[in-house]
Amino acid sequence: MPLIQVILVTIMLILLTVGMHYEFLHQWPRIESFISKRARGRILRLVLTLIVLHSLEMVVFGFGYWFLRDLGQLTFLNGETALTISDYIYYSAAVYTTVGFGDIVPHGPMRFLTGLEGLLGLILITWSASFTFLEMQRFWNR
Repeated sequence: MPLIQVILVTIMLILLTVGMHYEFLHQWPRIESFISKRARGRILRLVLTLIVLHSLEMVVFGFGYWFLRDLGQLTFLNGETALTISDYIYYSAAVYTTVGFGDIVPHGPMRFLTGLEGLLGLILITWSASFTFLEMQRFWNR
């Protein structure tokens, strides 16, 4: 039963973060058309805003880990299990960016969420890089 709950929460987190990402990238050209026509500022704002967007997505997953803390465990390598919300967000950032496990390790059903967050982070970061490249191609020489 815990695995099913983790799978359902994982699906909700994926839908939420992919939806956030899609809506941002979809609305970006419209928003930028009201701000400025200068390409250099446009690309700079895009990159900085993407950093904020990815950070928010990591926070969403961090709260997902926190929400599921009774169904699986994240533990420090020394065995300590008393994690704060900032520890969950830190862990999410390490997984999302595929940096890897450092001092916190997943156990039980939490491994499912961890694996899919790593995959999703890779996809969303690549999507952002592709979008940024296309924006640069379109506006760089103006």
